[in-house]
Parts: sequence; structure tokens; C-alpha cells
Amino acid sequence: MTQNTQNTQNAQITLVIGGTGKSGRRVAEKLAAQGLPVRVGSRHGEPAFDWNQPETWAAALEGVDRVYVTYYPDLAFPGAAEQVGEFSKVAVASGARRLVLLSGRGEEAAEVSEDNLKASGADWTVVRASWFNQNFNESFFLEPVLAGEIALPTGDAVEAFVDVDDIADVVVAALTDDKHIGKTYELSGPRLLSYSDVAAELTKATGREITYIPVTNEEYRAVLRENDLPEEFADLFTMILDGRNAHLVHGVEEALGRKPKDFADFAREAAASGVWNV
Repeated sequence: MTQNTQNTQNAQITLVIGGTGKSGRRVAEKLAAQGLPVRVGSRHGEPAFDWNQPETWAAALEGVDRVYVTYYPDLAFPGAAEQVGEFSKVAVASGARRLVLLSGRGEEAAEVSEDNLKASGADWTVVRASWFNQNFNESFFLEPVLAGEIALPTGDAVEAFVDVDDIADVVVAALTDDKHIGKTYELSGPRLLSYSDVAAELTKATGREITYIPVTNEEYRAVLRENDLPEEFADLFTMILDGRNAHLVHGVEEALGRKPKDFADFAREAAASGVWNV
């Protein structure tokens, strides 16, 4: 009998925090496809889960034996590490032994959250991801792609964009197979891309001219303010500019034994869905 078969037969609930988001939605769908019961952790879930309302945590954790932990807006934001640490203690005390944390590559602040989660005594796995391919079709870069201009404070720096489906596959493996306990997986795509490269790939996939326009950090902060978005998002681009993630890592291969999806394949599939039609 395989480990996954045993898990399916003995399964309790997996709580997927952020289960309506980019990675969480995919994790929930993949677990459900394996016949594993899933509870979506969100402010609109039943029961509701809200990071900023600890009184909601206990009900969301009732009957749960494993949790996919994602934090919005980002683990690098003030207060995140404290909330993740406290939640992890509550989760373990309630009977959730397996915690899988979505973290960020090269984020020192995120590593504090990782340490706090590990200190809970859980069976843990940490999944550190680069910037998502799906930021361009499901998130804050969608409107710029539709407009044909991506204006960001990234200069000529490169990033190893990773596909969210790859992240979800690694997370599901970590939630369902004991061999991933105590592992930290750093995930990236198969090549480094500048935002000029990204614009070229999007141009090829959409058949429309998509242009990358470098802007200053202050100019980008002004755009965030105008759109009522946290200015701290601008600080995340410093991780691209200083080159800390300007190399490939191989967590997808280590966890799954296969290569990660290339950005060009993502762009071709996304374009075929019609999401970038104007």
C-alpha cells in the first residue's frame, strides 16, 4: 500500500489558507481530485478564516490534520512573522501536525516566519518560490498586459519566474507524502528572464505589441498609492534589482523528479484561454 493510498484512507481535513488565491485554489483542486477532504481558509469561507482575527482560527482548524499556510499580502510585511508563529502554535495544539508554508526566495523577513512555524513543533515543509508566471494573467500585472505597457522599477534585472501549477504540485506532494517532512524547497522556472524578455514572450504569445517601460521606485510607489495598494509592494522589487535571486534553483526537480514549466509555455496557454484578448 502506498503512502498516498494510506493518506487517502485515513484522511482528515486539509485546511488551505488562501484557498481562493493563485496557489491555494490549485492546491485545493488537486487535493480534492485525490479524494482528500479540503477546507478553504478565507474571510468568506465557512467557517471564516482571517489572519487579522485570531478568534477565527480555532473553528477553521477543527478536525484539520494538515495545513497549507499562505500569508497575504506577503511574509515580508510587518507583523507577518508573529501571526504565522502564533497560528502555527494554535494549529499544532488543535491537532494539525503537518504544516506546509509558502515562502519567498531571498526574503530575510520571510525566513523569520519560517523559523516561527518550525518552532511550533509541527512536521513542516517550506516551499520558497520566485515571482509567479500567473502574476501576468491572474494578478496585478494583468491590466498592464492588456494595456500593452508593463511599467515597473526593475531595470534590466532578471528573475527566474515560476509557474503556480508547479508550486501547487510541490505543495500537494509535501502535504501527502512523509518524505518531504523537514525539507526546504526553493522553486524557480527553467531560465532567467528580464522584464524585457517577458514582454517579448507576451508579444509572441498574444500577437500584440507588449512593451516593458522601466520606471523609478518612487514613480511606482505613486502608482500604488493611486490604486489604493500597499506601497510596500514596491520594496519587493529590490529583491530583483540586487540580484539575490538571479540564479536558477531546482526544487521542482528535487520534489517531483521533473522539469518546471517554461514561461513561454505558460504564455502560450494563457493566451489561448483568451484572458489577454482586447
